[in-house]
Amino acid sequence: MVNIKRWLVHTFMPPWRWRMAFSANLLTEIENAIKQSERKHRGELRFAVENALASSRVWHGMSAQQRALEVFSNLQIWDTEENSGVLIYLLLADREVHIIADRGIARKVAQTEWNQIAQIMQDAFRAQNFRLGSLEGIARITDLLAAHFPPQADNPNELSDQPVIVKQ
Repeated sequence: MVNIKRWLVHTFMPPWRWRMAFSANLLTEIENAIKQSERKHRGELRFAVENALASSRVWHGMSAQQRALEVFSNLQIWDTEENSGVLIYLLLADREVHIIADRGIARKVAQTEWNQIAQIMQDAFRAQNFRLGSLEGIARITDLLAAHFPPQADNPNELSDQPVIVKQ
């Protein structure tokens, strides 16, 4: 069954809406936070923001979680030596955050821990505090990864640290 309210939100979301939440300065802060984070562990973080889904995808019932998995694949976050990629995905229209960890990390960190961090981020985003939510989420992910995947002498940066604005 189609959720008409959700379909309307996605269909009529202004394409520039993400810019109101994520200024160029905030995107640079997020990139720098990811760079700092990756010095403390062997994980690879990607931060992706998507304004809204295509109305046909919403009509056919695509969830934010399903889209996060698709973005994880499209950005090739799975393509790291230790399968240590982590996607932080925000779908603005649904006001949902999903954190997807690759196999290497998922073996050591339960999804419930990622969900708790995602909830903290969502709460900040709902309060319109995108800076706090983003940086707090990255800091908590850093702590988890540092505990389970401490850095080694050879700690290459395998994925871009720059946030991605996903466009369909």
